[in-house]
Amino acid sequence: MKLHQYAVLILLTLMANTVSAESGSSWDWDMDWVSGTLDNDLFLGNDNGYTNGVFFSAYDTGLADEQPQASHFVWPLLWTLPDQQFDAAVNAYSVGQVMMTPDDITVKKPPEYQLPYSGMLFFSTTYLAIDKQVADKLSSTLGIVGPAAGAKVTQKTVHKWIGSDDPKGWGTQLENELVFQISRGRLWRHWVSHNEHADILLSSEAGIGTLSSYAESSFVIRYGRGLSRSYASVLLNNSRITNPVAIDNGWYLYAGMTAGYTFNQIYTDGNTFQDSQSIDYGQERLGVTAGLAYSWGKISITLALNDANILDTRSEEELEDLTQYGSLSIA
Repeated sequence: MKLHQYAVLILLTLMANTVSAESGSSWDWDMDWVSGTLDNDLFLGNDNGYTNGVFFSAYDTGLADEQPQASHFVWPLLWTLPDQQFDAAVNAYSVGQVMMTPDDITVKKPPEYQLPYSGMLFFSTTYLAIDKQVADKLSSTLGIVGPAAGAKVTQKTVHKWIGSDDPKGWGTQLENELVFQISRGRLWRHWVSHNEHADILLSSEAGIGTLSSYAESSFVIRYGRGLSRSYASVLLNNSRITNPVAIDNGWYLYAGMTAGYTFNQIYTDGNTFQDSQSIDYGQERLGVTAGLAYSWGKISITLALNDANILDTRSEEELEDLTQYGSLSIA
């Protein structure tokens, strides 16, 4: 068995054991929701930068006295929660793989000014504590960057299936490194229209770790039906667990903007403890997103277009497409 296959097995086992241990019985997968999310720059006609992300999640939800307890993986952040009973709570458990590539994937040794090849395989847990107008988020991520993440095999296989260019530069990717991150966020349902068909959501979030460290604030405006019970799902977008979702036959259009500062991120800074390819980047960022969420029966689907940093004005050969991607979620 290859190293990346061991990494996949370990992360899946970690997710399974975490869910079973916190639900109180062995291998109990009685989750209320499951979701799959695909991020890909081909939605926007590109094939570089943040080129692909695939995420699978399971959610344990509850109201009043049936709320799930926060995962053990977010215990360092529990002290930041208000000491009160919440209206609802959600535990989300996710596994995913992301990959970054330079502008030209047809050369074996990309220029040093281009984004280095990198892939990450990760396991994350997120806890949402929800009231009528405020939602809190605690999140932790544990992953591996480098060949063990299996991104080379994934991209080469998919490109062979679809007849796209063979990526030749994976021999230059970042080295194997365990990475982590913890993050804390809060979302306010700041304004609701008289007929409850529109609202404005404000949020702030900060994260720290070898994966990345950042601080940001954002706003989202939504228009549609059944907004009140789905507003907290906007917090899941930053964790790349899923896009904002609609529930109970609701739907909405949404658009938002995020202003933030990035202190470090392994995809551009390179490996933390050894020399590797890296690039300069603007640490200030201003991102935009827009999408449509629609639900029917027990199914929810969301399609979104994103640019994580419209402030980056450098040429396409450097970094432009790192931040631009489309996203599709089904829950």
